[in-house]
Amino acid sequence: VQLQASGGGLVQAGGSLRLSCAASGGTFSSYVMGWFRQAPGKEREFVAAIPWSGQITSYADFVKGRFTISRDNAKNTVFLQLNSLKPEDTAVYYCAAKRGVLTSTRSVYPYWGQGTQVTVSS
Repeated sequence: VQLQASGGGLVQAGGSLRLSCAASGGTFSSYVMGWFRQAPGKEREFVAAIPWSGQITSYADFVKGRFTISRDNAKNTVFLQLNSLKPEDTAVYYCAAKRGVLTSTRSVYPYWGQGTQVTVSS
């Protein structure tokens, strides 16, 4: 499956962005979709994930109700709504896909998009 992330940009602290990740080349509804992020000099870290049903979600602790992951299986797209953004949210955001169970473990996601830059100014 191929993944294409978009929607990043420059925003002031407290602002919002909506990231999108379009999938192609596979049966989108069979995949768990995840979002990860990587700040300069840091490891890539888990942000959120959602299974094919969309009925449950998983978030990193630092999200604390600010971000929302959702998916539209008819459009083969997963979204990440970023609200109340902070300068420490600045990173390249990546979408990823895997089959099987919902997980936050980065290493078990075999499919990755190219990333979209989110920059939050103070």
